[in-house]
This record gives sequence, structure tokens and C-alpha cells, in this order.
Amino acid sequence: MVTWIRKGEIMLTSMKEKILDDAMAAVGEREFTHGECVSNNKNIAELWSAYLSVPITADEVAIMMLLLKVGRTKSRTAIKDHYVDMAGYAAIAGQIVLGDKNEDS
Repeated sequence: MVTWIRKGEIMLTSMKEKILDDAMAAVGEREFTHGECVSNNKNIAELWSAYLSVPITADEVAIMMLLLKVGRTKSRTAIKDHYVDMAGYAAIAGQIVLGDKNEDS
């Protein structure tokens, strides 16, 4: 275990918890700079669809961005940001597909 300081308190956490915590923070911060994630991905989907002449959905945008980060991991250089972004894109795709449903499946 590794010790990190978060919001003025010391807590023990694993790297996976740190990555997920950072992803949650990044998704929130990026809504401030990039706009609300669902509408932002819908806008990107419309642009990609027009450019490619193939229909692309908002959740597919998030999955393709996740795959971009997966591709970057092939360099074998361990960069935490790739994993943080992958978790964030997965969360955005889930938000688009599942909405605010309160279910575990």
C-alpha cells in the first residue's frame, strides 16, 4: 500500500484506487473546460459521422477515445495518465449508455 494525502487527510490506498479517484476528478474538471460530457460526446459523434460518412454514436466516441489510450500503452512506457483517462472514458461511456440508472448490472 502507498500513502497519499487527499483533501487534508492521510489515507491508505492502492494505485487502482488512486487511478479511479484521479479519473473522477478529471471527468469533473473537464466538464468545466470541455462542457458536459454527454453533450460533448454527442457533438463529437456528429462531427466524426459527417467526416467519416459513417454513423458514430456518443458512447462509441468515448470507447474510441479509450482505445486511443489503450494504443498508447503499447509503448510500454508506464504513464499513469493513460490509465486515468481510460477509466474516465469508460465512466463517460457508461453514463451515456446507462444514464443515471441506479443498478449494479
